[in-house]
Parts: sequence; structure tokens; C-alpha cells
Amino acid sequence: MKLEGKKVGFAMTGSFCTFKSTIPKIKAIVEQGAEVVPIMSFNAYELDTKFGKAQDFICEIEDITGKKIIHTIPEAEPIGPKKMTDIMIIAPCTGNTIAKLVNGITDTPVTMAAKSHLRNNNSLVIAVSTNDALSGNASNIGCLLNRNNYFFVPLRQDNPITKPRSLVFDPEYIIKTLEYALEKEQIQPILL
Repeated sequence: MKLEGKKVGFAMTGSFCTFKSTIPKIKAIVEQGAEVVPIMSFNAYELDTKFGKAQDFICEIEDITGKKIIHTIPEAEPIGPKKMTDIMIIAPCTGNTIAKLVNGITDTPVTMAAKSHLRNNNSLVIAVSTNDALSGNASNIGCLLNRNNYFFVPLRQDNPITKPRSLVFDPEYIIKTLEYALEKEQIQPILL
């Protein structure tokens, strides 16, 4: 299934090192004719890092999507009741956010958006980017892999020499993963 005419929630959390490779995928989704609803966690929306200034990322995303970024919990809550999204992706999705999803913690705009979106039995795509994926968050990732409506962008070790427990999604698979997830299928292989 193609993305044309679909409403895609695109949420970003604070794995800032992936922003420059992720934002072009938002543009590619828009170019396919989808409506993108941008969402950012508190940290993604507010923090300047060595990878760029928050305001620059905000301006770029809002320019691409033509929409203001949802960045508060009250803004995110109506996503489900108002049927604002057909599918949602969290890219990047930090280990912190993964742990919150597993445990039903709804204390950020992204976790609220995900909770609200899932109430409609829609697919939620996770693009893992965390240094503790093969340690502290391995059990959380495994838990989400076994839940209904959760799908994963294929991922690989980030840097097995200097960060042996780190995993990161491959942004080249974002669109294909969304297409599969719309059909309630997990793209394979998950591990690259």
C-alpha cells in the first residue's frame, strides 16, 4: 500500500544524531502525497545540541509539512479521538521512549501521541536509536516486538567497536516499513 492520501504521524525523540538522516524521509513521505502530522518530544523540540539547533530543525520540519509541530501533551491527546493519523512512526525512538511505551507511561507529547493513536487500532512504527538496545532496553524492545500494532524499521548495530550495545534504524527503510505496517505486516528482515 502506498502512502498517497494517508495521514502519517511523524514523531521525533531526542536521538539527535539521526535527525539529519531522518528529516529528508519526512520530505519523501510528503512527496508521495501523504499528509504528515509532525510531533516532537519536549527534548527534541527544545534542546540545541552539537548536531544542530532545535529551532532550525523545527523550521525545516514545519516548512516540509506545512504544519505546526505538536509539542505538548494537550496538543497530542486529540490525535486518536479526532482520527488525525492513519499510521504513526517514532523516528528516532530513544530507549527512554521505548521503556515508557512498554510501561504505559504517558508523560511526553510523543508517548501521548502514540497512546492516542493506538486507541484506533492503527499501526505504530518504531525506529530504534539507543545506546542500550542490547543491554538495558533489550527486554523492552522484545516486549514491543510481541505487541499488536507495533512494527519496527529494520535496524543494525550502530558502532559495534565503540558502542557494542547500541542499535540504530536504517532510514532508507522508513517508507517501506510504513507501507508494510499499513497492511499490518512487519517488513523483514528486522536485523540488518
